[in-house]
Amino acid sequence: MLLVYTHKITPRVKYVFKHICTRILGLPVAFTTTIEEFIAHDSLKMSYTKQPLSNEISIRSHELLFEQGLNDIEIQVHTWGETKGFFPTGEKSALPYDIFAASFYLLSRYEEYLPHVKDAYGRFPAEESIAYNNNFLHEPIVDIWAYKFKQILQDSYPDFKFETQKYQVKPVIDVPEAYSFKQKGIMRSIGGSLQDLAGLKFKRLYTRFSVLFGLKRDPFDNYKYIINKQKQSRFKFIFFFLIGDYSTYDKNININNTNFVSLIKQVSDYSMVGLKASFLSLTSYDTLKREKERMESVINSSLIASRNSYSKISLPESYRNLVELEIQEDYTMGFVNHIGFRAGTCTPFLFYDLDYEVQTPLKVYSYNLLDYALLKTNSLLDKKKVLNETIEVIKKVNGTFIPVFHNYTFSNLERWSGFKELFKIIIESPNNE
Repeated sequence: MLLVYTHKITPRVKYVFKHICTRILGLPVAFTTTIEEFIAHDSLKMSYTKQPLSNEISIRSHELLFEQGLNDIEIQVHTWGETKGFFPTGEKSALPYDIFAASFYLLSRYEEYLPHVKDAYGRFPAEESIAYNNNFLHEPIVDIWAYKFKQILQDSYPDFKFETQKYQVKPVIDVPEAYSFKQKGIMRSIGGSLQDLAGLKFKRLYTRFSVLFGLKRDPFDNYKYIINKQKQSRFKFIFFFLIGDYSTYDKNININNTNFVSLIKQVSDYSMVGLKASFLSLTSYDTLKREKERMESVINSSLIASRNSYSKISLPESYRNLVELEIQEDYTMGFVNHIGFRAGTCTPFLFYDLDYEVQTPLKVYSYNLLDYALLKTNSLLDKKKVLNETIEVIKKVNGTFIPVFHNYTFSNLERWSGFKELFKIIIESPNNE
């Protein structure tokens, strides 16, 4: 166990040390403000305060972990070897940057509480983030810092045996629209056909009627393929089905459709099933609660996980609603158009509510890659290169790779050409350890 001496034990201190030490490095951690207890401890120990006590491992603390609420923080990002760092500590510190305060800034999503320009959907865009603007969005920087800290501990305590974490994959299958043409009802089918005609989309119209007359498989109906891949993988996939009411933003099948219900039940026999919260539920607690109850009645068990439509998060309200509804896991944190690490980590972490200064029980699984982000890369060869680079940086820190693919990504539609091959690379990546 690592014992940390600090002048004040705050919720922020406990939160970030437990993420870095316990979740990333597998090292239990305890805290003390008593010098005598610190001196008597005969295993790993360090001080986290303004001045070292003696010649122990010491990291000079930034004020951030001892403050409350939000403050205007001046941040200057510097190059630190092959990575970046901020909140410099000075010469007497074991590390040149306070990785604990910097990690808290990223994990708590401090910058998302501050004034920023939202995109057309009301989301926090990557371009507003410190990571994007300082060119470290592509790095799981919190985990990289954690391993720098581990090396300091290992050098001082060479006989101590650390637990070894393992690289994992947690594929997400997003289902905003279960079928492209099937199960839509007469009125929506007629309306869709007229739209195809008006837009001169004759190929789509032909496919539509081929599907409706049973001559072709619906292009979004790729569940058999995905389930077969699930059977070949030792990691559980998680599907998120949209079951909210039809609206401008959400156009899935009605949850009263028995074939749609049967599909969800069938998938739940092999994989985890979560709720894809509708766009309207993101601003309405009652709507979200109703959708949660609907999903629970379909899967006949408590809902564990959710993911917001359009990857939209409004902090802290979005996560407070999940906590209130006792939803344990969220898979929304990530950027739609950019591959990388929105919260700076590839290790699942607990949501810290900055307004209430409390660690919540909601575990955030921050995704690293959405299939749409790969469309920005032209050739399949380049897509593979970007994908493999992302896998490698996560493997280096024994993290969890969370890719988000849609049910239609596995179709034969031209824009998704080669994506089955990319998905295969992902689910086979743990075999190359």
